[in-house]
Amino acid sequence: MSSPATAASSDTESLSTQPPTVTSLAPSHSALVADAVTQKSWTIEDSEKLYRIQGWGEPYFSINAAGHVTVSPKGDRGGSLDLYELVESLKQRNLALPLLIRFSDILEDRIDRLNSCFARAIARYSYKNVYRGVFPVKCNQHRQLIQDLVRFGQPHHFGLEAGSKPELMIALATLKTPGALLICNGYKDREYIETAILAQRLGQTSVIVLEQIEEVELAIAASIALKIKPVLGVRAKLTTKGVGRWGGSTGDRAKFGLTIPEIIRAVGELEKAGMLDCLQLLHFHIGSQISSISVIKDAIREASHIYVELAKLGANMNYLDVGGGLGVDYDGSKTNFHTSKNYNMQNYANDVVAGVKDACDERKIPVPIIISESGRAIASHQSVLVFDVLGTSDVPREVPEPVDENAHLIPRNLYEIYQSITPENYQEVYHDAIQFKEEAVSLFNLGYLGIAERAKTEQLYWACCDKIQAIARQKEYVSDDLEDLEKVMASIYYINLSVFQSVPDSWAINQLFPIMPLNRLDEEPTARGVLADITCDSDGKIDQFIDLRDVKSVLELHTLKPGEPYYLALFLGGAYQEIMGNLHNLFGDVNTVHIQLTPSGYHIEHVVKGDTMKQVLSYVQYDSESLVESIRRQTEAALQQNKITLSEAQLLLQNYERSLGKYTYLQS
Repeated sequence: MSSPATAASSDTESLSTQPPTVTSLAPSHSALVADAVTQKSWTIEDSEKLYRIQGWGEPYFSINAAGHVTVSPKGDRGGSLDLYELVESLKQRNLALPLLIRFSDILEDRIDRLNSCFARAIARYSYKNVYRGVFPVKCNQHRQLIQDLVRFGQPHHFGLEAGSKPELMIALATLKTPGALLICNGYKDREYIETAILAQRLGQTSVIVLEQIEEVELAIAASIALKIKPVLGVRAKLTTKGVGRWGGSTGDRAKFGLTIPEIIRAVGELEKAGMLDCLQLLHFHIGSQISSISVIKDAIREASHIYVELAKLGANMNYLDVGGGLGVDYDGSKTNFHTSKNYNMQNYANDVVAGVKDACDERKIPVPIIISESGRAIASHQSVLVFDVLGTSDVPREVPEPVDENAHLIPRNLYEIYQSITPENYQEVYHDAIQFKEEAVSLFNLGYLGIAERAKTEQLYWACCDKIQAIARQKEYVSDDLEDLEKVMASIYYINLSVFQSVPDSWAINQLFPIMPLNRLDEEPTARGVLADITCDSDGKIDQFIDLRDVKSVLELHTLKPGEPYYLALFLGGAYQEIMGNLHNLFGDVNTVHIQLTPSGYHIEHVVKGDTMKQVLSYVQYDSESLVESIRRQTEAALQQNKITLSEAQLLLQNYERSLGKYTYLQS
């Protein structure tokens, strides 16, 4: 991770394969060390620091005295819920895990905060116009969320942005707020443009943003045919470069937008058609999740001067759309690392307003209505994905029994190494242990070492690693050659989840999300693990986790207790993840519940049941009745051949039919 940047202004935003589990008959060396070393009791403050919840979770998530994660859906306006108890209560309502919990109050709070930040900035700089935000529907198209967003946005005249014809259909039918903007982005054909123009007849303030030079001619033709003057905008390709994973979406070769020569050409064509007064908006976008405020300042400066020049050319300029990019602090570090940001929402609003005002005042041009398309910053916090741990695969950690003097030389040598490990030589003997293990594998492959001797060698190797790891954890500094030891020794925690369905950005682009247990946070997490999902794909894992100074390859977790569920939760995944998931292995949408805080607790607004097996099979063109009939015919044939009994056949059919109507995930 990059070095922490200067703090923002005082304005604040109120698997690698491991051996199978071996039952230990004796405590491991790390456990013995933990017992021997006097340590202070683990506190919830220790968990807060470890999982960085105060950094990324403020003001919505924290830990209570019981060691449970809590959620404050209204932020610092009061009221909280115990997430662990909420999950237990929802399970009693037959809502199985994995479970996506959406908090409507958080969505409302994010909209209020963004608008309040711009209102303060406008007052601070005596800006003579207003802010009108829009939500990009592509971030999360689910009906309940969009309807809530429109409802919560009404006091702020908050609008929607559509990036495709299907999203335009959603926006047209859902957005009914007088004065709210409907920004029409994306590739457009004649039908798209006609629909957006005709929306004016319904009272919509629809703005068609021209992103390809060919769309200018389409807009002119549609306007003439309909005899309706549209409100048009142009999207500019800025030379200002973005940063982070989406930095390449800007510049001359960006996917969307017009170059400066193309903008001049568009102005000429509109003027020739007598429609230059229709050009009222300038739009730009410098990428998603902008981590550095300096990039935003540079982009605002360049775009503001383009806006001023368009006004001087005679365009009826009225709006400046600064696009998206307002970041989310996924790791809580408040730096310019790609999963963080070195500014807050108020800094962002201040710099946008001040930058636009300076450019317009300099050229004596009236300041525009400012628009932003902040999707990630609005939608990320409102959902929590909860999933249970099904089991673990751990490396052997038992204290080894003495090796017989007649045993093979390699296990004898490894046992001597094990006995000799000290805080003074642990680094040196670690390499010796690795060498003997590699020699054992070579000898086994050549037929000079039996399988029992190889097993003993591997047990001794893991015992050495366990002892070395216990010493290394007591050190303030660990050398580079021991950095991978935690990952080598990590357990695999099998989670009831499909990464491809529920966290696709983790798999596709190594996006980091905060993940932590929901309870037992008053206990020290003594295990280190990676997460493996239930798909039959080696990529179905999460082995990168947030950290202050670097990305961690393991997550601190608790050892499982027999008969007791262990819940993990992924936070800040409310933007993009829900809609971009795929059906790998036919794991479908998860159960979703919408929660609203009430004076007496909470109210369940909506329950959206996850996909059943019947539903996901229909997505790939299987008819469930035909499938059942196929199994029935096979059982009848097997009965005729005395390969199956009647009771067995009935049980098979019952299980088959019952499974088709069930959740695609595992049931506890």
